[in-house]
Amino acid sequence: MSTSQLKVWAALVAFILSSLAMSAAWALEEEAQAAKDEGMRLYGIRRAEAAIPLLEQAATAGDVEAMYYLGEANRRLVMGGMNQAALEWYHQAAQQGEPHAMLRLYDGSACELGDVCPEDGNDWREAALSATLPKAEAGDAEAMGALYDIYTYLDQHDEAMEWLLLSAEAGNLDSMNWLGQLARDDEANYATEPERLEAAAKWYRKAAEAGHAPSMSYLASTLNSLGRSEEAWQWMVKASEVGNINGRQWLATCYIDPQESELCHAEKDPAQGWAIFLAINEEISSTSSERALRVYHDMVTPEQREEGERMMEEWLNREPPLSYFPDKFGF
Repeated sequence: MSTSQLKVWAALVAFILSSLAMSAAWALEEEAQAAKDEGMRLYGIRRAEAAIPLLEQAATAGDVEAMYYLGEANRRLVMGGMNQAALEWYHQAAQQGEPHAMLRLYDGSACELGDVCPEDGNDWREAALSATLPKAEAGDAEAMGALYDIYTYLDQHDEAMEWLLLSAEAGNLDSMNWLGQLARDDEANYATEPERLEAAAKWYRKAAEAGHAPSMSYLASTLNSLGRSEEAWQWMVKASEVGNINGRQWLATCYIDPQESELCHAEKDPAQGWAIFLAINEEISSTSSERALRVYHDMVTPEQREEGERMMEEWLNREPPLSYFPDKFGF
């Protein structure tokens, strides 16, 4: 074989080996992403313990968001406290610049009690600010929203609100939703309840129209309180369609008993409502789903319950999946 032929063969072998390596890497990335997606789905329906091994696959592959939610999942197992597993995952995420992980470490007094401190100092709040402020100043809307939490922790409330507004104006849906929450509860700065609710509805609507599932449900509730029940019902149906559990539960309730609330603008269809409650309980068996089946059991005839059992499959495992849509930085 000539020298030129050897070079061609060497190049071909190198190309094949490189392609195989890239395929293996892509397969690993796909596997880790699939594990993360399922882990986040389980976390979203409050099954933190089941989510942990799946999130660990993604975190081990370097996914910083998975690291943070592993901290959250482990923290929820001890009712919001701080166990060793939560501490370790928060620390890993914090080392990658995750600001909310740093605030969790501050909450848990990780530096004082466990000697888990930032590289340049002993205050995780200041470390979060240093890591996040440059990103926010560069236009990162998510970082702007994180600054709201950071400045709140630093008791700098004017700066916190300034960045929250900037984040919402830059398109961050969680920030829009939170502005709605703040307005809804702000009795001090609004003369009347309708003014307060209208201010909340404005922000909820911005987020809801952009696809934010929790805001759809909050907007529906707020509009209903304002006496605009028909529009409220439309938004509650949309919330159900994007997997919001509250929206789905209201759908079932209103089908069974349209007199339950002025919100209900559905024709009575007890079998359909029973089918939805059965599907919710199948996907997310919990105290609340079991309670709903008990509460409405006698409002649905045996024949309607049988029909509902046959219809249940139509409501199972829809896309997107059901979720409580927990706040990233909640309780």
